[in-house]
Amino acid sequence: MDLTNESEVQEVYELLSGHYVEDNDASFRFAYTAGFFKWYPDLLALTNSRALLTPDYKKELHVGLRATHNKNRKLCGFISGIPITLRIRNNTIKTVEINFLCIHKKLRSKRLAPVLIKEVTRRCHLEGIWEAVYTAGVVPSKPISTCRYYHRPLDWLKLYETGFSPLPPRSTKERMVLRNKLPENTSIPGIRLMEEKDVASVTKLLDTYLAKFDLAPVYTEEEVRHWLLHKGDEEGERVIWTYVVPVRSTQFTLLMNRTLRTTISPTLSRSIHCRQLS
Repeated sequence: MDLTNESEVQEVYELLSGHYVEDNDASFRFAYTAGFFKWYPDLLALTNSRALLTPDYKKELHVGLRATHNKNRKLCGFISGIPITLRIRNNTIKTVEINFLCIHKKLRSKRLAPVLIKEVTRRCHLEGIWEAVYTAGVVPSKPISTCRYYHRPLDWLKLYETGFSPLPPRSTKERMVLRNKLPENTSIPGIRLMEEKDVASVTKLLDTYLAKFDLAPVYTEEEVRHWLLHKGDEEGERVIWTYVVPVRSTQFTLLMNRTLRTTISPTLSRSIHCRQLS
């Protein structure tokens, strides 16, 4: 896929919007925006700004599968990879993060996912990369790590009305709204948005934190600048807000807030935004 071509970026966007991660009854589905594609480097190619591309960005690792029965050559499958540096205990290796594996719903029984996986694997080998990592919502055959995350509703009533969040047993809507109510002002003194001048300190803080784990990515200052300082191109197109809390002149506490839209099936006639906090 040539993601420097706007029309091909639009094709990827439409495929993911209609056929990517969703629940079992297809009521909720991730709805990635153009701003997200510009922020996420393995789908970005709309501009030449180096701030929007990771240093090891490789367009060869964007693989698409097209229909050939007509002239339209509709995009029916996609997979992408980002070269990353991974530390495993005391060893550092070059690897690839695989993401956005997506097959058109009508073709799910045709065994096309293994075809895409084999092709992106072949391309990784040509680049001299022999290991890859990926995440899944199910337990894979041989997982090397697991991660537990928690949801904190920001507008519980809206989530309940759309069917996203259930009403717990022996509770009421009023009680859940009160329980999840947010304070008017933050209780963290000195919190502010991360700025360009904070990149070096944040990189050091992140490295120190990740050093506690046996398996962790290794970030350069340029990568931290890309991932955590995205400001968006238009109103509403910003993806991540990174906050710092100065402890001393050169020390910080770090908080990140990433926005990912979720669409609801037309029968529910609503749309919601879920914010992932880390």
